[in-house]
Amino acid sequence: MKILMKPIEMIAWFTLEGIPNPIRYKMTSTDASNVVVKVDRVVTRSEEKLAGNRMIIFRCQSEINGLLRLYELKYELSTCKWYLYKA
Repeated sequence: MKILMKPIEMIAWFTLEGIPNPIRYKMTSTDASNVVVKVDRVVTRSEEKLAGNRMIIFRCQSEINGLLRLYELKYELSTCKWYLYKA
């Protein structure tokens, strides 16, 4: 997987404890078109502290263009921003 760290727009639901669960996201591709990807399955969820910023890492799986793809999403707790970390 290649590290991208691209900001994305996310639709997610949160538990009562404040833990997010991603549903689908939208990102801008290289040809300036918007791509919407539905998160089929969250394989793992872990938390890390990078330079003092707490982040939740989601390893997810989706069918994109007919292929089953694994990728990682990051949610930054302090700024509430989502990133496509690895694809």
